[in-house]
Formats: sequence, C-alpha cells, structure tokens
Amino acid sequence: MTEARDPLSRRLARGRRLARWALGWESLWPRLWPALGVVGIFLTAAFAGLFSYLPAWLHLLVLAGFVAAFGAAIWRGARGFAWPGDAAAERRIEAASGLTHRPLSTLRDRAVTEDPAALALWQAHRQRVLARLDRLRVGAPRPDMARRDPRALRLGLVVALAAGFVMAGGDAGQRLRRAVWPNLQAAPLAVAALKLEAWVTPPAYTGAAPVFLDPKGGTLTVPQGSRLQIALSGGRGGVPELKVDAAAQPLRALDAGSFAIELPLERGARIALGRDGQELAAWNFSLQADAPPTAAFAEPPAPAGRGLAIRLPWRAEDDWGVTAARAELRLVARPEAEPLLLELPLAGSNPRQQRGLAQPDLSAHPWAGLAVRARILARDGAGQEGSSETREITLPERVFNHPVARALVGLRKALSLDPEAREAARRGLDELSARPDDFENHVATFLALRVARHRLQRDRRPEAVAEVQALMWQTAIALEEGRTDRTAQALAAAREALRDALAEAERTPPDAAARAELERRVQELREAVQRHLEALAERLRQENAEAMPFDPSQRLMDQRELDRRTQEMEQAAREGRTDRLQQELAELERMLDALQQGRVARSEGSNNNSRRQQQRQQGQQQMGAVQDMVQRQGEMLDRAHRRDESQSPPRPGERRPNAQRGQPQPAQPGETPEARAAEAQRDGRQQRALRRALGELMQQFGDLTGEIPEALGRADQAMRQAQEALGQGGDPVPSQQRAIRELQEGGRQMAQSMQRQFGQGEGEGEGQGQAQEAPGNAQGGQGQERATGQAQGRDPLGRPTREAPGANDQGSDTQVPQEAEMLRSRRLQEELRRRGAERERPPTELDYIDRLLKSF
Repeated sequence: MTEARDPLSRRLARGRRLARWALGWESLWPRLWPALGVVGIFLTAAFAGLFSYLPAWLHLLVLAGFVAAFGAAIWRGARGFAWPGDAAAERRIEAASGLTHRPLSTLRDRAVTEDPAALALWQAHRQRVLARLDRLRVGAPRPDMARRDPRALRLGLVVALAAGFVMAGGDAGQRLRRAVWPNLQAAPLAVAALKLEAWVTPPAYTGAAPVFLDPKGGTLTVPQGSRLQIALSGGRGGVPELKVDAAAQPLRALDAGSFAIELPLERGARIALGRDGQELAAWNFSLQADAPPTAAFAEPPAPAGRGLAIRLPWRAEDDWGVTAARAELRLVARPEAEPLLLELPLAGSNPRQQRGLAQPDLSAHPWAGLAVRARILARDGAGQEGSSETREITLPERVFNHPVARALVGLRKALSLDPEAREAARRGLDELSARPDDFENHVATFLALRVARHRLQRDRRPEAVAEVQALMWQTAIALEEGRTDRTAQALAAAREALRDALAEAERTPPDAAARAELERRVQELREAVQRHLEALAERLRQENAEAMPFDPSQRLMDQRELDRRTQEMEQAAREGRTDRLQQELAELERMLDALQQGRVARSEGSNNNSRRQQQRQQGQQQMGAVQDMVQRQGEMLDRAHRRDESQSPPRPGERRPNAQRGQPQPAQPGETPEARAAEAQRDGRQQRALRRALGELMQQFGDLTGEIPEALGRADQAMRQAQEALGQGGDPVPSQQRAIRELQEGGRQMAQSMQRQFGQGEGEGEGQGQAQEAPGNAQGGQGQERATGQAQGRDPLGRPTREAPGANDQGSDTQVPQEAEMLRSRRLQEELRRRGAERERPPTELDYIDRLLKSF
C-alpha cells in the first residue's frame, strides 16, 4: 500500500504545485495588466520617436506621468493579493478533473475506530477513491481577460508596439534611451526634411524625355499611356496616400522613412499626394491622345518613265513617329482577293514625317496588265494604322513577241480575273500543245504545257491556280528570252544536215535526186538563219540595244549578204559543185560564229557599261551635294562664332580687330541682341532645311547602292541638336562642328561604297572626264573629289597616277592662283594667326581658329 501511495503522493504534490501557480496567475495577471499597459504605451511612444519632438520640460512632465501611472497600477494590483494554499489547489484539481465529493480530502482522513469491520469498510472506501484518482487534471490558467477587456484593447496595444519597433529599426535603442533620459540642454530632435520627387515617363515609342513635376503642383499635358512615378522621403507622419479623384492608394514603403509608387495615367484626372490628412502636392493631368498616322500619295501613282515599274510617291506623318509603311494593292475585278502588300523603306532622319518614292517592278506578277486599287498604309508605335485615299492604276505588263508566250500570258491573266475558269484555260493549253511548230518543237515547252493542263484538271486545291500561273510565266519567259537558243539549235541542226548531204554527194556522183536534196537542205539552212537573225534582233530590242550596223571588218551579214550567200549555195547545189558549196558553207558558218560570239557580247557589254556609267554619275552628284552641305554648315558655324564673339564683352587687355587697327567700330547688323536673335532664327530655319535635304539624299543614295553611310545618320542627329540649340537660344557650335566632321566622314564612306559598287571608272574615257568638267557636272565631279580627297585616276594629293588616262600630261590641269587671291589668302592667314595668339579667347573659338589654320 505504501508503494502504491508513493507515486500517487508525488503526483498529488506536483498537481498541487501546478494548481497553485495557475490560481496565482489567474489572480495576478489581471492585476499586472494595467501596469503592463502603461509600459506598452510608453514603449510605443518611444519607438515612434514622439519624445524627440517634445521640449525638455514637457518631456519630464510626460515621463513623470508615466511613472505615476505605473506606480498606481502596481499599488492597486498588489492590494489584496494572496498566494493560494493547498486547499484551494486541491479544489482546483478536483474541479478540473471532474471529481465530486472532495476525494482528495478523503486521503488525508484517518479512521477513528479499531473495529475490524469498520476498518475494512474504510479501506474499501479509500480503494474506491484511489481508483478515481488515476487521471488528475490541473487545467490551463483562465485569467478571464475577455470579461475585463471586452474591446480587446490589449491586442491593439501589442500591434502598435510591434509596428513602432519595426518602424524604429536600428534606432530602437537610441530612441528608447532618449525617452528615458531626456536631454535638458539640447533642443528637440529636428525632423528630416521632406523630399518629394515626381516624374512622368512617356511611352517608349514616343522617344520623349521624362517630364519632372514641380513639387508645388501644377497642370500639365502628357502623352497617353505615360506612367507616373513618385518618391517621398523624410518628414514625419504615417504612410502617404495618393488620391486619384476620389480613390486613394497608399504608397509602397521602401524603408523607415521612404515611400514610392508607380501607376499608369489612363485618363485625365487630379492626382494629389497626402499624408495624415494633409495634402503635400497635387497635379492636374490631361492626356494627349495618340492620333493615328496619316498617309497619302504625294503624286498620283503612274507607270515609271522607263521600264516596267510603277511610281508610288508617298508620304506619311504621325505625332510621335511612323514605324512602318506599306503599299496595298487590290485587284479591281476581284476586291475579295488577297491583297498585294509592298513594304516601303523608312528614312531615319525624321520619323514623324516620312516620304519616299517606291518603284516596284510588278511585271512578273499575275496581276500585270490588270487594274488595281492602291493605297498607302502607315503604322505608329502604338500599333495604330492610317491609310491614304485609294487610287486606281493599271499595272504595266511585259510585251511578248512570241505567239505562244503571248497566248500563255493571256491565259494567265484570265485565271487572275477568274480562278474558277479552269476549263477555258485547259482548252487553251490543249490548243497550244497541239501546234508544236509554233514553239520550234521544243520538248521542254511541250512538257510544261501538258503539266500545266493536267494540274488545272486534276489538282483542285486553290493554291494550284497560282502554281500553274507561275509555270505559265516561266514557260513564256523561256519562250521569249530563250528563242535565240532554240533558233541556234535549229540552225546547228540545219548546218549538220547540209554537211551530211554534202558528204553523201562526195561519196557518190551527184545525180538529180542528190542535187534536189542539196537544194532542199540549203533552203532549210536559209530559213534557219533567217529565224535566228530575227530572234537576235528581237532580243536586242528587248534589251534596248541599238541596231548593229554592218561590220566589214568582221563581215557580219545583213539581209543582202544572206541572199547572196544562199543564192550562190543554191546555184552550186543545182550544178552539183560540191566543192564550191562546201566553201560557201564554211564562209557562212564562220560569219554565223562571229555573229554569235562577238556581236551580242559587245552589245550586252555596251548596255552594262552605259547603265553603270549613269549610276556612277548619280553617285558623284550626290557626293557633290554632301560637300555643298559641308560648305553651308561651315557658313552657319562662322555666323555662330561671330554671334558669340559680339555677345561676349571684351576681356581686359583684349583688342578687337578693328580696334587694333585704329578704325572706328560701327554697329554691325548682328551686334544688337535683337539682330542676333533674328539671325539665330534664320540659321535655325536653314538648319532644318539642310537636315531635310540630308534625309532625302540618304534615301536616294540608299536606293542607288543599297546601303546608307552611318556617318550621315550621325550628321543628321548633330544637325537636329544644332537646330534645337538655335531654337532654344543655346550654343549650336559643338553640334555644328560635329555635323561637319560627320558629313566629311560620310562623303568618304560614300566614295568607298561607290568604289565597291561600280569599280574605279572602268570603261571611262576622255569623254567622260570632259563631261565631269563641264559646268553642268562641276558640282558632282568636284564634290566627289573634295569628299574623297581623290578623283578617278588620281592619288590623295590630286596628282594623276600612271594608270590614269593622260598620265604623261605633266601638270596641264594645274591652276596657278592669281596675285589677288594670294594676297587675300595671306591676309586671312595673318589675321587667324593673330587671333590664335590671344589665348584668353574661348577654347571653342581657339579650336576653330586652329582648324582654319590647318587648311593653309
């Protein structure tokens, strides 16, 4: 029994101890909470830094109030408090364990009788009580704070204390020390100055710079799609809020005292920044709607003057810049057909105003020869698209002389008008393939016609019509351009047949049948030669070649020569003179070989040289225009230097040129502020016109060579900066100097591009050199020499090289300066040296003078 009671005793002792602690906590916690609340309020105020803004006397008074409140709360809580005893602890255990009739008291009772029956009953009672004490419970403390604090103010204080600690961050200890130990000599801690930064970022496609807002507020207009960003630091108070009309949005905390926010501007509104009910700044925003681009035809579209291209002069404008442009062509007969889209190249000089001239060659398109409706489509950075008015034009088509090629192109055009008319096209192909003599019995042409016919009949896909049209076009081109090859093959076959007949006649004595066979072969050869000459003449006409006259040195034939040769051959065949016939045939073959190898080659080479010469002259004129731009830019730079010199007052010891010579100084036109401003405005307009001309020149040179020098693009940017400086009253000199350097570099790059594209004047003779020296071409030729520093056939110093035409001419083109020019040059040089010696002048002016002196 003792061993059974010892564990129970120990468990009861531990339970009584825990029960006393639980009862003590339930009694003590409600008494301690008011004092802890006072401490929590004090710590919250300390972490928030409120004591730093109080004067010393008020700080002491508030600190004394907290001490008094804490003492009163402790005194009131300690009054009437007593630690619970064992009896109260047992009652707690019995209540928590659900025991009735106070069984724990039974364990302390003793029997007062020695009667065995009574003792046995007492022991049975104790055993029953011990069996009920297997699981004793103490229960968690229940201070019953919900009844004493129904509004849960204690939780709010805990949250405020945690927030204050987080806001204090690393300064928590310092702020607590300041709250406990006030500094009686120091003034209240100064609040960090409020710093507000706000700006609006326009959309990237506008290319506009961010707009910084005035912290005092204001009204402004920004592009649609802009984003507002605000950064606030310093000051005191809670989390700032941004109010858009009536809706409020808190700022995002960056650290203890910094906040930021970013939001898109979707509509015009009044946006105010406030803190603790106080408005810090407010702005009224109005949005500038992004208008769609406008596009138009600069001139009505029309066929090009030469060739089979069409001219599409166009222009497009947008308030922020055009990002893409294209021409859309729709077939008049079938408006529902898929349109033809042509991409139009854009110039980088002025993205807001684009203009150009497209000359596409659509003669190979299935719509060639048909009426189309054309319009220009332009797209801006926001994805908006604008279109021009619709203009109707008939696409140029190639003229075919071969009858089968002409018929194929007609069938192809009919399918473009009605893709469902397959049966009519199939019958037309059957008729063409049934007459192989019309295409010289060419096997490849026959197979192409049959393939196209069966594709139209069996392939029911919509794409099959376009594929058959492409096959028709390739066959027509082969018939038209490859006619010379087919006639050459027929001519070779006729020559071979005549040689075979001659060989047969030599083996056997010629009789009437042999002579008739020879006459027939000669006639076939004559017809083959005739067809081949017609094919060659037709090819020359297509290539715009000049008619080739009779060349006695190479004995190239004309019609009379052909008739004479064939008549002699027929006469020799009738008479059976095979030796004479062989001699005439050999002469005819030699003439035909010379015709095939020399005549066409020279014609094609002449056409290529002529075309390259025209392109080279265009490039030279464009390089001359670049040099003219350098000269005009230099004149504007001189005027800018004069304005700076007249605007800046003379330094001590500095003498102006007129003053040095003792001459009077009359008022110059550009010495008054009004005159200088007017001259700057004129230069700004001239700078804008010069920049526009540079953009057009870049586009023309790109069309000619396929590449635009990068230096010209940098010169365009420098001109734009100079234009802005002139318009805003700034200093345009650095930008103008950079524009001159980039223009000169652009001229060198243009010369290198011309060298790569068209060589070094191959095929040029004395006539060309004279043409370049003519007054009409002086600008182009001299401009190229200035821009590149080296003319065709000359070294960098302008001297003729050994390979140049007329290299033996020693100095016949040298121009000796006249005496007046030498005197004027010497005076300019002396004046520049004098000004360059005055080192107190501005560095930009001294640099300009040094560059001028280098030219001497």
